[in-house]
Amino acid sequence: MEGLDYFGRLKSELMAKIVDWDSHIGRRLRLRDLRVFFAVVQHGSLSKAAAHLRVSAPAVSQVIAELEHSLGAKLFDRNTRGVEPTIYATALLSRGRAAFDELKQGIQDIESLIDPEVGEVRIGCTTPVIETLLPDFIHRFSRQYPRIVLQVEDAPRFGVDLSGLRARKYDLIMGRVTTPPANDPRLVDLNVEVLFHDQLIIAAGIHSRWARRRKIDIGELINEPWILASADSWPYQRVAEAFQGAGLDPPHASLMTLSMTLGAYMLANGPYLMSFPRSALRRPPYKTLLKQLPVQLPSRPWPVAVGTLKNRTLSPAVERFIACCREAAKSYDT
Repeated sequence: MEGLDYFGRLKSELMAKIVDWDSHIGRRLRLRDLRVFFAVVQHGSLSKAAAHLRVSAPAVSQVIAELEHSLGAKLFDRNTRGVEPTIYATALLSRGRAAFDELKQGIQDIESLIDPEVGEVRIGCTTPVIETLLPDFIHRFSRQYPRIVLQVEDAPRFGVDLSGLRARKYDLIMGRVTTPPANDPRLVDLNVEVLFHDQLIIAAGIHSRWARRRKIDIGELINEPWILASADSWPYQRVAEAFQGAGLDPPHASLMTLSMTLGAYMLANGPYLMSFPRSALRRPPYKTLLKQLPVQLPSRPWPVAVGTLKNRTLSPAVERFIACCREAAKSYDT
């Protein structure tokens, strides 16, 4: 009997919680309230959020007060600079953002069912990939789906800062990975698909005296003017490894940059040398401006990958874009 009483009380408590959610929160929490809440978090001020939403500051203040009353928790601490989210606001922000994102994805799914060739894809991509591979991928995709809008933003190196993807600012990120995805704890909440394995090469301008050579020992290039990336970057470390393998220190940089566009311009118009991904030299304008030098480098695969959040439903437009990149990558992985 005691066991039956215990389970009876447990059932009553559970039902009471369900009723409490429905009457105190479920019926009172509106999408508009969450939109106001997100705006206050984003702008750090009730007045700035009101200006952004084009409503009055008292109206925003009232929404936040009612939201705090419904949840039974204080969402913001007020100070002279504006407001700061509390731990309760942080929890609501994380879950609420995911709910809004899924709702938006649901609407996009409906639009795709109505018209399968419309939609939007938000891409976070590293600068070198934007300047080399991405134009080819976009060109191929846009020919197939001219009415799908692509939004591209410069994003940090793969694995360095994933906040844009986790905050659902991007649908996907694209870049080169330097650590096998399965072994990188920073990528545990991501689905990472390697599109193809690139290789690093040494390039010069087509008019360089080195461009006419059929064989070059890397030691011959030690005193040439080099364009290098930062010392912690994968390209720099591979160049340093090549020189160290010949018993030499890494070359000194005349210019330091990650920009392929700037590097290609300098090589085409001067005596510089620079490491490039091999894939870049297969497409204009790099193909017509630069020449791969016959220099032996250590063979180190350099994967180009796409990352998406696990447990996040991708819209049909995003799935189509990834499929297009996957197909285009076949021509590079040779």
